[in-house]
Amino acid sequence: MKPKKTILCVDDNEQSLSIRKIMLETRGYRVLACNSGELALEAFRRGGVDLVLTDLIMPGVDGSRLIEEIKSLSPQTPAVLISGRTKIYERETLADVFLSKGMYEPADLLERIRLLLVRKRGPKRQVELRARAMDVEHATVA
Repeated sequence: MKPKKTILCVDDNEQSLSIRKIMLETRGYRVLACNSGELALEAFRRGGVDLVLTDLIMPGVDGSRLIEEIKSLSPQTPAVLISGRTKIYERETLADVFLSKGMYEPADLLERIRLLLVRKRGPKRQVELRARAMDVEHATVA
């Protein structure tokens, strides 16, 4: 059985956080739910997070700043930024995807998450396959 992918889900609105957590868990993901950017950074630093899904507008560390911090620690970690107040995000952001609340279907969010995780896994798998091929090549030469 392959290990579950872990999603760090962040929103200061407990209801939104709970709904996303349930939606993701029913699709087989492990979810770390945090209601602030500060708690999310602590959780991320403990390791094991495969993707970050965060609200934009939050007190303290907002979603954009959270993604900046996470990308500085782990540039390959995919991040999805969601906002209920902003329809188009015009500031510079390091998020891989920006979605406006109410403007997407849950199935669309799930598909984007799936694709981001596949894209993250892809190059690593290619490197592993090349390394194995080189090991086999060196073993036959020696």
